[in-house]
Amino acid sequence: MSVLETTWCDRCGGSLGEISHDACRAARALEPPRYCGTCRRRMKVQVMPAGWRASCVAHGVITPAD
Repeated sequence: MSVLETTWCDRCGGSLGEISHDACRAARALEPPRYCGTCRRRMKVQVMPAGWRASCVAHGVITPAD
């Protein structure tokens, strides 16, 4: 599987080229992603005591190690 290009912010869904996402990066240290960074779709997110798991309809499952 090839590495997918990240074009969108995985927290707010905005374009990475338009504005600074410093607040998003800081928040992402404590919370899971909400949007797919490749296609901008809203993801299904499951938060568990040991971590989180996010799933994009088009790109599959994302875990903290990804």
